[in-house]
Parts: sequence; C-alpha cells; structure tokens
Amino acid sequence: MSVESLRARLPETFKNVRLNLSALANEEILAPQTKWGLLLACAIASRAAETRAAFLAEAAERLTPAALEAARAAAMAMNNVYHRATHLLSNKEYANAPARLRMSVIANPGVPKADFELWRLAGSAVNGCGACLDAHEKAAREAGVSAEAAQAALRYAAIAQSAAVALEAAAAT
Repeated sequence: MSVESLRARLPETFKNVRLNLSALANEEILAPQTKWGLLLACAIASRAAETRAAFLAEAAERLTPAALEAARAAAMAMNNVYHRATHLLSNKEYANAPARLRMSVIANPGVPKADFELWRLAGSAVNGCGACLDAHEKAAREAGVSAEAAQAALRYAAIAQSAAVALEAAAAT
C-alpha cells in the first residue's frame, strides 16, 4: 500500500485529509530523509496498521536501513507515557525522580541528531506528551533545526494522525 492508495481510500467526508496528504508530496521544507523518517515515525506512533504500512512502504524506498531503524526507534512511546504521566500527576515528586528507562538509541541513532529530534518531536505530538515536546523542540533547535522545520514536523504529525483517524472512521461506517 502506498500513501496515494491510502489517500484514495478516504471518502469525501475527509477531503481535507486527502488534500493535506497530497500537499506532503510537494512540500520541500524538509529534506527527503527528514520528511520520510518523520512520516514513518508518526505513522508508527499513530498505532494504525494501514497508515503504518502505507508510510513504511514509501519510506523503505527512500531511507537507508539505519534511517528506517532510527525512525522506528523515534516513535517509541515509552518515554512519552512516562513523562506525560509524571507531568500530569499533582505530586511533583515523580517528575523529579530518575525515569530509569533505557533508550540507548539516543546516544547513536544512526542519523543526524537534528533528524532524530524532529522525529521524536513529532512522535511526542502524536502521543500527547507536553514535557517531551518541550525537550525535543529544544534539542532540535540546539541541533540547528529552524522554527519553520519544527513547525513542519508538527504539521506532518497532525496530517499522519488525521489520516489514521480518518481511515478508522471510514471503516466504521
């Protein structure tokens, strides 16, 4: 399945999602590796099998094996779940305690830090973790990412997630 076939499956009710998916193909704000790693990370974070399969099929044609693995790792929700929970808890004792969660890929993701942090930023947006959004936006900017590129990453996350939701809604009717 391709992103185009996914787009074609969306009914008229989701015309804006279709248009936004089409716009991704022509957008040039992000380099191809950045863009496709980002879309794959978002599709994985969406937890929607069809969306994941469509973006994986296209990303696999455009990314190196190392970049594919880094995008998969960037989508890992473990830290998002933990940090979102500690952020939401009234008892701030948990937020100050060490997480003790292993994620060794952070030290050497196999892609430039700017790409990896953008992918993690977008995955954190899909997973709804404000603390992680702040941390990854800061790390991405420190790695040389512009505000325009960070905003594009968030827009890609919104489009990938809306495609996943639209496909689910279309299947339910």
